[in-house]
Amino acid sequence: MRAGNSRAAALLVAGAFFMEFLDGTVISTAAPDMAASLHVRPVDIGVTMTAYLVTVAVLIPVSGWAADRYGARRVFTWAIGLFTVASLLCATAASLPELVAMRVVQGAGGAMMVPVGRLVVLRGTAKPDLLRAVAYLTWPGLVAPVLAPVLGGLFTTYASWRWIFLVNVPLGALALVLALRLIPDGLREADRPPLDLVGFVLGGSGVAALVYGMELLGAQPPEWAVAGGTTAAGALLCALAARHLLRARHPLIDLRTLRVRTFLVSNAGGALFRAAITTVPFLLPLMFQGAFGWSAAASGLALIGVFAGNIAVKPFTTPLLRRFGFRRVLVVNGAATAVTFVLCGLIGTGTPMAAVVAALFIGGVCRSISLSGYTTIAFADIEPDRTSTANALSSTVQQLATGMGVAFAALALRAAGPLSSLVGLRGPAAPYQMAFMLLALLPLAAVAEAVRLAPDAGSSVTGSPPVHPAGPPRRVSDRSAR
Repeated sequence: MRAGNSRAAALLVAGAFFMEFLDGTVISTAAPDMAASLHVRPVDIGVTMTAYLVTVAVLIPVSGWAADRYGARRVFTWAIGLFTVASLLCATAASLPELVAMRVVQGAGGAMMVPVGRLVVLRGTAKPDLLRAVAYLTWPGLVAPVLAPVLGGLFTTYASWRWIFLVNVPLGALALVLALRLIPDGLREADRPPLDLVGFVLGGSGVAALVYGMELLGAQPPEWAVAGGTTAAGALLCALAARHLLRARHPLIDLRTLRVRTFLVSNAGGALFRAAITTVPFLLPLMFQGAFGWSAAASGLALIGVFAGNIAVKPFTTPLLRRFGFRRVLVVNGAATAVTFVLCGLIGTGTPMAAVVAALFIGGVCRSISLSGYTTIAFADIEPDRTSTANALSSTVQQLATGMGVAFAALALRAAGPLSSLVGLRGPAAPYQMAFMLLALLPLAAVAEAVRLAPDAGSSVTGSPPVHPAGPPRRVSDRSAR
């Protein structure tokens, strides 16, 4: 793929990712109006979000196999079409069961659309150009969670909740036309083995149970027994799936890619970091509205500070990684991210708005740098013939990390109540402040993973000379990979 087409394809996939990510979270703001329109309780609308997220989680692992078997271009364009048509049907739904059914179809399109699109970019981009291409692919994950409450509120207030889905129709149609022009045909493996049904059933069921269990942990009120049982069942199924995948001759996902140290650290530390940054758009609006008494509009506008930080640092992310290397940037920036959580915990009712926006802006800068680093280094040492299965595994981990973030935020907020009294915090904002202090441990845990990287890790994509140019990619032992 030529450099110009590679850049355009990366932007196209980024736009598709934005649509998919936005539709997974934007409904929460519009839930009351949707409930009134469909004649159900607001709490019942949550099933539409769960159905979508679970469908995405279940089908992501099969995306690599489908792209190799039927061609990345064919699967990507069909996924866009399915997502677009399902969005139109969601907008015209007349009942909750109808909306849930269409959300499942929409989730199926999203599950194939984003991982396969990213696979196209990874396969068509040379290693030295990977940093810039991945920079395009990471911005939707940074921007969508911040803009979702704002857009949901605007659509609901000034139009209708149905526009949350209708806006995808022209965007999807444009993406389909561009995909047919930009995505090359022939990106497939002629001798791809049959689908690993046992791995798909075990892995899909396990991931679905984990995502659903995490959703229940974040529910109001929490269903502890059901959430705990579902999460435990999901963990057991995932363990059985891992056992099968390590023994299967043609596994759905090759877990042996975790022997590549950069890939392992990117997914382990990256999952912790992604879970950490997911908590911020979840907790801040609750604190601003519930503790400070701000309006929904003021709360949403304050979060624009995070968005501004994400965008402002983008031109400098690639030069930073090239100049200082992945390990140093991820370690220093991970520690800085923990500091931004502490800053959020210090925000009070008397904090000037300028200081609030400045703290959120710094947080946005840190989010953007680390997420670009983790996403890029994941594929720095992956051989071309393993890109497909590595991409599917990485996408699944990212989906789980997002669910983990909401669950961690809810658990931290509940634990913060008694803890805030013990440390002398008072007032309605005290539980939120304490929760941010607790959640600062997540990016610090990600730092502990980043330290395990070699000084020259990712040199193939930064263009820096490796410390051991003649040596193979660094791998962990079989024992530590398991």
